[in-house]
Amino acid sequence: MISIKLDSKIKKAAKKAAEDLGLSLSAVVNATLYEFARTRELHVGTALQPTPYLERILEQAERDFRKGKNLSPAFDNVEDAIRWLKA
Repeated sequence: MISIKLDSKIKKAAKKAAEDLGLSLSAVVNATLYEFARTRELHVGTALQPTPYLERILEQAERDFRKGKNLSPAFDNVEDAIRWLKA
């Protein structure tokens, strides 16, 4: 048994994230500590979230793609691709 002090907001968010994955917070802590002890490595990351601006650009690109708009043709060689880009 380990006793640690946690910010209540962090604990609540971590518990919710664990539950969303079908896990208990205790299972997440155990798995994390097991992996750390086994590998002697700690990986900390966060999923990247696109900005609202990037989301709008991506949505527009998806609409254009579905319409066949703003697409380049296929090229057999680099010279043709460069020529097409300069035109």
